[in-house]
Amino acid sequence: MSDPSTAPPLTRASVEAAHRLIAGHVHETPVVTSSTLSRLASTQRTPQDLAGTPWAGRAPAAPVLRLYFKCENLQRVGAFKARGAFHALERLKLDPAWDPARGVVTHSSGNHAQALALAARSNGIPAHIVMPSISAPAKIAATAGYGANIIFSGSTSVEREAVTARVVAETGARLVPPYDHPDIILGQGTAGLELLSQATSLIPSPHKTLNAIITPLGGGGLLSGVALACSTTSTHVFGAEPSYEGADDGRRGYYASPFPSRVEAVSSLTVADGLRTPVGRIPFSVITGPRPGAAAVDTEAAQASKEQVGHGGAGQGANPFGRMVAGIYNVSEDEIGAALRLVYERMKLVVEPSAVVGLAVALYNEDFRAMVEREAGADGWDLGLIFSGGNVNLDSLGRLFGKTQQASGT
Repeated sequence: MSDPSTAPPLTRASVEAAHRLIAGHVHETPVVTSSTLSRLASTQRTPQDLAGTPWAGRAPAAPVLRLYFKCENLQRVGAFKARGAFHALERLKLDPAWDPARGVVTHSSGNHAQALALAARSNGIPAHIVMPSISAPAKIAATAGYGANIIFSGSTSVEREAVTARVVAETGARLVPPYDHPDIILGQGTAGLELLSQATSLIPSPHKTLNAIITPLGGGGLLSGVALACSTTSTHVFGAEPSYEGADDGRRGYYASPFPSRVEAVSSLTVADGLRTPVGRIPFSVITGPRPGAAAVDTEAAQASKEQVGHGGAGQGANPFGRMVAGIYNVSEDEIGAALRLVYERMKLVVEPSAVVGLAVALYNEDFRAMVEREAGADGWDLGLIFSGGNVNLDSLGRLFGKTQQASGT
């Protein structure tokens, strides 16, 4: 890809320009509601529900939440990644130094791999995709089905990047990273633009716009892009991560003391396989950067507020640090599984585990729920959630639901 320094500025206006550029290549996916899930999210949990959690012994929160789901599982290739991939290639085609015959290369656990393979095939150019050998078989097969040349690597980001560098040296292909580039971030942010616009017609009067959006957080392209899309609005943006085996690197880096500090390596086998990667350098700088127009932050007060929370999330106020992303929350494997089951059984939608971490936060993370109750009171929040993808292996899904059923005692 082009040098990030020559990319458009990371602003809402650039997200709007990206949306115009990819309009003929990606779907405007629907936004749907679920009265059942909104009711469940607005139901106070019992003390028994909190037993064995970080909130045991605490009074359960009682937020009012109205949920709006952006269905990127219905996007081309079944994931939001199509947005960034097509935007990156459309921008790359403007680079006179690029030789299309040499193709493009990337490393990805699946969804970006499929997205770039499709975008490359649509433009008649070769695609070389480096995938971890433990990637979901369904994602490997789908990527191959788009005509990509697949090269396997180890599971860590360091191993993936080393193999990718070798492929670049051997082929001369142009690297299109999965998340750590402005063109990718701006493309992914178009999902946030659409969600803001589409939700307007669904939000009940007298409310006018979404109070907040939660997106899954892996490499950070989606979260940082949506934050840019919302940067000139009143909508807060939050990230959601799995906690298993340290997959919540974004949360830990965001709340590091005394200043945010990006975690550079993650090795987790969370069921949310699309979120097994550390947050990229550029996305992290956006996520933790100052929100335009934010009031000056009392750093000591914000830090003290942060230290009051344990399981992940902001302290007093919806955005105590005045950052582009207001906070990051984590959820357990069981909570991801329970949220996934609800989507399948109540909404009849095919989504992957990574897609429901935001819903799991809304349903089960007491820090987030208490913050909403504190900030919104009886009026509640209109909350947008992005279902990031729907590429799932049905065999592994059956095993996951079996584990969830056993854990719940049913």
